[in-house]
Amino acid sequence: MKRSLNWLFAAAAASSMLLAGCSGKTPETGKAPAVTESESEQSSMADMHHGSSGEMPAGLKDAADAAYPVGAEVTIHADHMPGMEGARAVVSGAYDTTIYSVSYTPTDGGEPVKGHKWVIREEVKPSDSREPAQGDTVTIEADHMAGMKGAEATIETADQGVAYMLDYTPTTGGEPVKNHMWVTEDELSAE
Repeated sequence: MKRSLNWLFAAAAASSMLLAGCSGKTPETGKAPAVTESESEQSSMADMHHGSSGEMPAGLKDAADAAYPVGAEVTIHADHMPGMEGARAVVSGAYDTTIYSVSYTPTDGGEPVKGHKWVIREEVKPSDSREPAQGDTVTIEADHMAGMKGAEATIETADQGVAYMLDYTPTTGGEPVKNHMWVTEDELSAE
């Protein structure tokens, strides 16, 4: 009984916090507050797709020399999504590509997202035929988050490397995540 009451109180507290934050407007001004880079990343996590349809971007090439080959067990050291940091994972894909962090305004009218990690070369459409670089504007063809596909984005960083796809169970509990796209080599360890 005590356990049920504790759960009930926790659920009620969470619900009241959620309802209090739903308007997104401050009582003083009646306007939405400015969103900082870390707040935009945190708020956008709720719209992120944990898994993937398994539909891979065209033109991907398996990594020739991945530090963590397909099937390797790794620990995630990234907090792109709740429950990701510290989770144990199995590498389900490793691809040689260019990896970008991007800033964009979602096509669904959401708040601008700054420094989203990660999209890869095969998921962006440049405005011309050259390889996109830092500062360039591209159109995102990936569907990792609500309002991402079709959004115009500015490339914040561009690095050649291995993009990893992972299967993991969030540390916060919940359903296992299959084919999460993407994590970089420096966000993983064998321990």
